[in-house]
Amino acid sequence: MNEEGRGPSAEPLLALIGEHLESIRTALDDEEHALLLTRLTALAEAPPDDTMAVRRALQGVRLALRPLPFGHPVRAAVDGVRLTAAPPGPAAVTEALALVSLMAAPDPADAGPVPVPVPGPDGTSATEAAGAVEAADGRAPDPLLREPALSAAEAAARCGGAPPPELIRLPDPANGDRYPQFQFPSGCGTPHPVVLEVNRLLLADIDPLGAASWWLGTNTWLGGSPASLLGLLPDHELVGAATALVEGE
Repeated sequence: MNEEGRGPSAEPLLALIGEHLESIRTALDDEEHALLLTRLTALAEAPPDDTMAVRRALQGVRLALRPLPFGHPVRAAVDGVRLTAAPPGPAAVTEALALVSLMAAPDPADAGPVPVPVPGPDGTSATEAAGAVEAADGRAPDPLLREPALSAAEAAARCGGAPPPELIRLPDPANGDRYPQFQFPSGCGTPHPVVLEVNRLLLADIDPLGAASWWLGTNTWLGGSPASLLGLLPDHELVGAATALVEGE
């Protein structure tokens, strides 16, 4: 534990990932493993002296590890790490860079290495670059892009102007930006206020895929996917579940 009773810092979690790379690869499917690699790449590229950037990238790594089974030692550590603990330092970025190298190395049991998504010369983000790599390879896009969504124009019409940055915006190389439909009431109306509040907690503007994964994935605490429970559960329960994720409770 760190001082003042706060949870452990993030560096031990990254070291634990390195110790269990083989079992992580077995436990995650191809898309989940590729997403974890993308998130670690984003962490490795974060400026080491920018605490907020490193903390946000670490949150993305934590979200990507959530599909691990609860009995997995890394999954247990995910819930024990608080991003509000001691500020992550350069060691987290260095550790992430080492993990990316290990995860991208050729697997003797596989046909070849997992491609490492990297930002393009035009400043494309790591997540967007990953989508471009998938499109070039002819592989299916991120499954989140197959969820019901509004186009950028439709989202702007609902918002009465440019969609707020708190909304999840998923870049789709084939069809342009997509805004997951659950963020809006059925039929018409502006975004759900609780969605905007939770998205701020999940840093959706920085990590839209991670935020979308939280909303659309099964949440054992809530008893279903948060998106399916909009309007059925009190807003404060959804906010509480997202806060618990961010703070590692």
